[in-house]
Amino acid sequence: MSPLKHVDLLVLAAAAVVFALADFSWLGYVVAAAVWLIQRGVQVLASRKAGDDLSHGERRRAMGTVAATSLGRVWLMATAVLLVGIAEREAGLAAALLLLILFTVSFAAQGIAYLMEPESQGVKAR
Repeated sequence: MSPLKHVDLLVLAAAAVVFALADFSWLGYVVAAAVWLIQRGVQVLASRKAGDDLSHGERRRAMGTVAATSLGRVWLMATAVLLVGIAEREAGLAAALLLLILFTVSFAAQGIAYLMEPESQGVKAR
């Protein structure tokens, strides 16, 4: 796996420094970090399962796994932001902004990694 795909974890670590210097809500950081790491774990497991399903020729099952876990990960993050926002408004805002930044960085990094290393994704270079 490309190191570029893990840049979101570096951003998560750097966000701890920003939260400390800016005196943002630590509750928001802890919730966002925990939810991000959980959803990343789910993403890794789902990718492995989908890869196994594809290697056995079960495309529908692989697509179902990817679709269900993608939606589930989004719902997990949204629910966490909602709950922490109910508990403490500033923490909810901090968690939402951190998760938005992490998602954007992760999405962009995965796209760039795919463009830079298509062979590792099972796509032949032209």
